[in-house]
Amino acid sequence: MEKFIDRDEELAALESEYRREGASLVILYGRRRVGKTSLISEFIKDKKALFFLASEEPESQNRLDFKNKVADFINNDLLREANISNWDAIFKTIAETTFDVKPIIVIDEFQYLGKANPAFASIFQRIWDEILKIKPIMVILCGSLVSMMESQTLSYSSPLYGRRTAQIRMKQIPFQYYSSFFPGKTEQEYIEMYSITGGVPKYIESFGIEKDIYSAIERYILNRSGYLYDEPYYLLQQEVSEVGSYFSILKTIAAGNCKLSAISAVLETKATGLTKYLKTLIDLDILEREVPATEDNPDKSKKGQYKIKDNYLRFWFAFIYPNRSFIESGQTKIVMEKLRKGLVSNQIAFVYEDICREKMWEMNAEGKWPFYFSRLGRYWDKHSEIDIAAVDPEGNNLILGECKYHKDPVGLDVFYALENKSQNVLWRNSTRKVWFVLFSLNGYSSELEKLASQRNDLILA
Repeated sequence: MEKFIDRDEELAALESEYRREGASLVILYGRRRVGKTSLISEFIKDKKALFFLASEEPESQNRLDFKNKVADFINNDLLREANISNWDAIFKTIAETTFDVKPIIVIDEFQYLGKANPAFASIFQRIWDEILKIKPIMVILCGSLVSMMESQTLSYSSPLYGRRTAQIRMKQIPFQYYSSFFPGKTEQEYIEMYSITGGVPKYIESFGIEKDIYSAIERYILNRSGYLYDEPYYLLQQEVSEVGSYFSILKTIAAGNCKLSAISAVLETKATGLTKYLKTLIDLDILEREVPATEDNPDKSKKGQYKIKDNYLRFWFAFIYPNRSFIESGQTKIVMEKLRKGLVSNQIAFVYEDICREKMWEMNAEGKWPFYFSRLGRYWDKHSEIDIAAVDPEGNNLILGECKYHKDPVGLDVFYALENKSQNVLWRNSTRKVWFVLFSLNGYSSELEKLASQRNDLILA
């Protein structure tokens, strides 16, 4: 069973809904293996709760299974023996039962009911309006198919629109909690693990018991019978209809083609034909569009680049998908050689930058600077790239930084190179105040530490 770590905010939201007077309807959703069921199990462990897992079977079979679950939950022999052909009667039986405490009804993988019967959202809307919402009851509708959950429960066109009292979209666990899973590992080991597992509890549990990142990859990913080998197919095949087109786009981006023009050139298709695919991937929280943090109108910026947000998918499309022929033919040694040569420079170093930007927000909250920045990202132009750029538009403050995943301490040369690049950054050049921050896996040289002690505009994180 997965360890229950983090999720304080989500638990607090569920507890708040539980304490609400009268009925509450919570929509809880997020990608596969992100920990939704663990969260629900933690929440209901000391409460009167019914947990029902919907399946991809016909609606009639789901209704029969749900009826039997309810009969056991309320200990009703009459319901257990009854032949019921509609959902209303089952929920009405629940509503008419007297409970000592507020009952919780959880329907997991709710989207399968809507898949089996497209009218189910309308059926449940009627049940909620006429039977449940007038009772002191809590209902949690949970699902792992993001697009279907949003269309069935949250979109304006859904019959359930406006009925929910709360919604929770679960995301991956942040890097800062990795030490809670497996205390005693080094910072580098946590970074390596995060660079592949990306905050998905199920993945973390698997990887943490291996001696190093490469043995974990060989055992859980290059093994064709392992659950991670085909994971991207399962993540996407039920969310989108043209899986091949999405895979081609993700493989192209993972190979370093981040601009729309570059993606369309590689795929030999018009840029306008890619828009709907890119938007869907962004909606699924798989992709994000980045612009330099110094851009005042991000949505209108022509400097946009696309980045795979999910660390595992980024890794899989960069190293596994292009090498499937080797894996399928049993030549995993060749793939491991490629991994050992390119994993640090093409995956871990980039994820380390994400970790550093995550730490920047923590430093911002801690008041590390005499102002608070409101935008954070990277900076790039035709001539240079800078790993960290944060702006405080109100105070004309600009923070620039570099993240070095080096085996050696960072020296003065890195700082002076950053200082030189800062002169070419186009953002309020005549009025701004520039600050610097450096991140390093293996510390800093004594000369750089001495310089930092003499300058109030330089932080060694």
